[in-house]
Amino acid sequence: MAEYELVREIQNLCPNNQMRDIFFEEVETDDPVSYVRSILRGRAVELSSETRADGAVTVYASVDGLTQKFIFTPI
Repeated sequence: MAEYELVREIQNLCPNNQMRDIFFEEVETDDPVSYVRSILRGRAVELSSETRADGAVTVYASVDGLTQKFIFTPI
């Protein structure tokens, strides 16, 4: 199983606040997209992903209108 450093960015929906919530953790997974799908809850979950040449995977998620970005960097 691959080990990643995960950076999770959650955009703030408040109109006058441009800051984001950012969380860091280490995770083990063979499929970053499936990992993200397993931790998100909502009626309307949309995911897209990009894989870079260095093995990093970025997963973009929209959950009931809230946008999040998950950046998986191999350790």
